[in-house]
Amino acid sequence: MEESKGNITLESIKTEAEAAINELFAACSEGFYELHRGDIIVIGCSTSRVMGYHMGQHSTEDVAKAIMETVLPRVREKGLYLACQCCEHLNRALVVERECMEKYDLTQVSVKPALHAGGAWSVQAMQRFSDPVVVEDLRSKARAGMDIGGVFIGMHMRAVVVPIHNENTKLGCANVTMARTRPKLIGGERAQY
Repeated sequence: MEESKGNITLESIKTEAEAAINELFAACSEGFYELHRGDIIVIGCSTSRVMGYHMGQHSTEDVAKAIMETVLPRVREKGLYLACQCCEHLNRALVVERECMEKYDLTQVSVKPALHAGGAWSVQAMQRFSDPVVVEDLRSKARAGMDIGGVFIGMHMRAVVVPIHNENTKLGCANVTMARTRPKLIGGERAQY
């Protein structure tokens, strides 16, 4: 692993990623927020920020691999789709499984993410997914998400986005924020929810 600006190891990254994904799943386990098989979880990740550097300046494949090895099996065991957001150089396009693209009628784009055009996170998705494709956007279909390093994933989530006030707020040096969605509350004061 490349040098970081803190005492960061691949094992500590895996431990923090495991705690974060567990917290996200716990926050999305009941009521309006419950996730169901086939739902989309979006994760944006700046490996540069995880390592303590400016975004886009220190993309690190080992870090992306450590996070992906931790998160992807958990997402798959719940029967969910993982959408991995590319960096701004690819207009925040996303890597998803072809099955997800077809189910949600997403628009495929022609690009292959690279370390400095898409980022290490999206490169890992291309390598790890069964049948990866890159799509323009999620048409606001993601039910939950995790933002590692301030990459802004909200545009991919359905209304109404509700922040999760997570306790696991760091992955390496990167800030971690999470959100979930719920259906819109309608009907006013006489409505029952």
